[in-house]
Amino acid sequence: MKSFSQEVPSVSSITIEVAESVLLATGQSREEFARDARFLLATKLFELGRLSSGKAAQLCDMAHPDFLFAAGRLGVPVVQLAGEELDREFQND
Repeated sequence: MKSFSQEVPSVSSITIEVAESVLLATGQSREEFARDARFLLATKLFELGRLSSGKAAQLCDMAHPDFLFAAGRLGVPVVQLAGEELDREFQND
């Protein structure tokens, strides 16, 4: 009998210091600011080609289509691939 083990994804935590005055200037709670910061980081990494759209969506805890729509609203080109490249992009999530 073969034993199958489930791969447990490892998670890293990154902390950034933000002055209270910055949070106050945004009018956001810490949670809202953190959510937006993760989305903006994911979007920029995707735009620079350092993350696939699927991995960027994973970084900001969004469904892949939702991430593509939101990134597109910010003016980030979400379709930069053609033909087989596009197929591979969606298979690599």
